[in-house]
Amino acid sequence: MQSKHFSKAGLLTILLSFFFLAGWEMYLRNLGWKVDYDESSQLWADKRTKAVKLSAQDATVFIGSSRIKFDLDCNTWRKITGDEPVQLAMVGSTPLPVLDDLAADEDFKGKLVVDVTEGVFFNKSPQGPQSPNTNIAYYKNETPSEKASFQLSYLLESKFVFLDKDSYSINAMLDKLRIKSRPGVFVFPFFPKDFRFITSDRQQMMTQRFLTDTTLQNIVTGNWKFFASINKEPPASGARLDSFITTIKKDCDKIKARGGQVLFVRTPSSGPFWMGEQKNFPRTQYWDKLLQETNCPGIHFTDYPAIDHFVCPEWSHLSPKDAIVFTESFVPILEEKGWKFSHKK
Repeated sequence: MQSKHFSKAGLLTILLSFFFLAGWEMYLRNLGWKVDYDESSQLWADKRTKAVKLSAQDATVFIGSSRIKFDLDCNTWRKITGDEPVQLAMVGSTPLPVLDDLAADEDFKGKLVVDVTEGVFFNKSPQGPQSPNTNIAYYKNETPSEKASFQLSYLLESKFVFLDKDSYSINAMLDKLRIKSRPGVFVFPFFPKDFRFITSDRQQMMTQRFLTDTTLQNIVTGNWKFFASINKEPPASGARLDSFITTIKKDCDKIKARGGQVLFVRTPSSGPFWMGEQKNFPRTQYWDKLLQETNCPGIHFTDYPAIDHFVCPEWSHLSPKDAIVFTESFVPILEEKGWKFSHKK
């Protein structure tokens, strides 16, 4: 008799959970939210595996910070080149640990595009390498059971909006509560949910709501101003900058010695952000020196009329529409630099 009561209670719990989750999913979809993948180490490791699993003829790997994640439209890239874009860039992070990891991997012999956002690229603050080092460590130590678990969660995540842990978990929702900073307590700036969603390719895209709401845009530009105000780290220069570039050159040489290709790209920024970058990182001292010392080709957005005119909605990243235009223009510029796409129609 007791087991019968337990069975009924268990069935009722399952039914209530089902209706709650179904209602939560319908509510989020009615608000206009789409499937949004978590920016997880598991997803990054899956793409890192593709970096060596796919041949140089079949894929191009992209590393950098957030700009290349917004600015490269993966579906447009596939359509034009027939080539798989492997997105390994990380938000707010230097790409140098990933460059070093790929250089040390004898199995990587492919095409590599390195996005240069000077403020994080030429910066040795402790925060810059944290996410890359965490993801690289996960990739190297991932167990078969973790890989299987990821495949299952990846499948479910592609179907349900509410499984977006970065937005709808309890911790994520608590993080978004607007609590003022107190003496000795730093509250990380709030980025609106509408600012971006993440595709299965790890591409980031602004929502239509963000593109039409100047209040949301002002929140993000306010965050850029705040980060600039608290950043006391001076740009690398002199011997420190030389050390930076020497290490980068060694990594690039390793990849090229195996038959791989390395190209640097300076993606667009605009407004006060671009003005500050020009002031703090003069092109001759940083971009030109990087290309000269590494002996690698580079594409700077100001050098090409096809990509020099974009206005970023929040000064630092392209809208989805402009990302398509940028990608369509980026491919022929790459081909001018000698890059070949075996599957291009």
